[in-house]
Amino acid sequence: MVRTLLALLVGLGAMAWFSPSSPSQDQVPTTSKNLRYYTPSPKADPPRTIKADVVAYGGSPAGVTATIQAKRMGKSAVLIVTGKHVGGLTSGGLTATDVGNRGAIGGMANEFYQRVGQLRGFRPSEAEKTFRAMLADAGVEIIEQHWLSEVVMDGKRIKALKFENGNTAEGLMYIDATYEGDLFAKAKVSYHVGRESNATYGETLNGVQFRDKHNFLFPVDPYKIPGDPKSGLLWGISPADPGKPGEGDRKVQAYNFRVFLTQAPDRLPFPRPPGYDPKRYELLARYLNAKDPSFWKFGAPSGPFQLKEGDCNNDGAFSTDYIGGNYDWPEGDYQTRERIFQDHVNYQQGLKYFMCHDPSVHPKLREQVKAWGLHPKEFVETGGWPHQLYIREGRRMIADYVMTEHDCLSKRKADDSVGLASYNMDSHNCQRVVINGQVRNEGDVQVRCPMPYPISYRSIRPKKTECENLLVPVCVSASHIAYGSIRMEPVFMILGQSAGTAAALAIDGKVAVQDLDYARLRERLLADGQILEWKEPPPKAK
Repeated sequence: MVRTLLALLVGLGAMAWFSPSSPSQDQVPTTSKNLRYYTPSPKADPPRTIKADVVAYGGSPAGVTATIQAKRMGKSAVLIVTGKHVGGLTSGGLTATDVGNRGAIGGMANEFYQRVGQLRGFRPSEAEKTFRAMLADAGVEIIEQHWLSEVVMDGKRIKALKFENGNTAEGLMYIDATYEGDLFAKAKVSYHVGRESNATYGETLNGVQFRDKHNFLFPVDPYKIPGDPKSGLLWGISPADPGKPGEGDRKVQAYNFRVFLTQAPDRLPFPRPPGYDPKRYELLARYLNAKDPSFWKFGAPSGPFQLKEGDCNNDGAFSTDYIGGNYDWPEGDYQTRERIFQDHVNYQQGLKYFMCHDPSVHPKLREQVKAWGLHPKEFVETGGWPHQLYIREGRRMIADYVMTEHDCLSKRKADDSVGLASYNMDSHNCQRVVINGQVRNEGDVQVRCPMPYPISYRSIRPKKTECENLLVPVCVSASHIAYGSIRMEPVFMILGQSAGTAAALAIDGKVAVQDLDYARLRERLLADGQILEWKEPPPKAK
């Protein structure tokens, strides 16, 4: 009866809370009831109109750097966020920074990493503390717990943002700094969700891709009764036709939480989530039990996930990425996203709990996982679990310039750079399917870029026919595979600063963002330390 009730609560998007006085092997405390994506804000009484020259919506690093830059250029600026945190993934768990080429990071992004004290391996709480200090130094007002409900347009210009609590924000320029593109979608700006076909932009790495990374290292039977398709598929395997290589679809690369782990004596044990269902992990058990436990190396290509001090990511064929669980997120309403968020919490917590306690897992592997736990001084209000889901990809704007693999491979070069990207073209898996009677993951692509490459100014602002006073430094105009390289937190800081600069200059010139003189923008970006072109370092003397 109790388990049934807990399962119902999870299905409704609620997070049950209990704290037994002495956790046993089979009953570890769940995480905090504060672990939510969406909590409706109380109605403002009376409603407030928030006014600033530059209004940024979204707590990602781009929202932080955009508003700071606007303030440094003499404009009033406000940062409006949905929850109680700023810094997005950088303060939400991803502190093993995806750098690419260190020399391509300039401007305020470089300033942030200098202030936090290191480029990789800092603590999430240190990142948020640093972001808030930078915002405070610049005098940026942070407005928390505001959920966008409507964008009011006046012709092709945004007039105001309306929020669920009754408040309104009015500005001259707007920044969409969300990971999903929520602001530009409500402004009716064109966008794409999922993977384009290779034919769309003449690419080779887009669409359906069957490759070998983060995939099963040997054949694994997908059926509940091995060898019997009529018995049905194990949990997590899609019965759908996977499509042909290079075909486009609406599938989105997998999300996960970047948990912060430790082996310290005061570590928090991995919790048993409400509605825990070990059947979700039968495929993993079958995979693990096909080899001697010495075969499996946590953090190695075999997986099943990383176990190390600090930020831990997906790793291997069946890991913390919840493949196929996020398709409705990009365009979902807040209630839909809350349901998906809790489902991801349940899946990833359940995975760790399963590895610690399920008898189908070899005792040697169980003991290895039990030696780790959540850091007790990180994400304290949510029981040690990150408050931010890793939204690797949401909507992507379609503007006058679409970044593609041709840019990433330096086969073409934008002449209106607002910053450099350099990380691999990195897509996580998009689906888990059956091929010739064996389970396979599909969608993981990891292809290096030969050198840092410029990101076009035209890719961070909409078409003039759609909106004249909006800039988009996160959900930029890019194909799926090019976005896989661009979508890194340092790049979002870089593009946020450039968007803030463009917004301030457009206000000064009283022009649409599309009519801003690029030469003027370039001059200011360079003056503020942005790196806009890549120059190969001279060869070392022999």
